[in-house]
Amino acid sequence: MFLQLILILVVLIPLLAVLLDSQVGKALASRLEKGGGGGSTDTKERITFLESEVERLAGEVHRLDEEGEFMQQLLSAVKQKRAEQEEDSETVPPPGDDSV
Repeated sequence: MFLQLILILVVLIPLLAVLLDSQVGKALASRLEKGGGGGSTDTKERITFLESEVERLAGEVHRLDEEGEFMQQLLSAVKQKRAEQEEDSETVPPPGDDSV
C-alpha cells in the first residue's frame, strides 16, 4: 500500500511539471492572477465607468469648494461692513448733542 502511494507520487510529479510548464498551465496561471477572467469585459467596463464617475465627482467637489470660498468671502465682507457701520455710529454723536 505504501509502495503504491510512493509510485503514484513519483509518476504524478513529472506529469504535473509538464502540465504546469505547458501553454495550458500558463493560461490557467494568468487567469488565476487576473482573478477569474470570466467577466473581463464587464470588469473593464465597470472600471471605466467608475473612473469617469470619480473624475466627475472630483470636479463637483472642486466646484463646491470654490463656492464655499466665495460664500466665506461674502460673509467676511458683510461682517467687515457691519463692523465699520458700528464704528461710524459710535463716533458720530446723535443730532442735537452739543457735548463735544
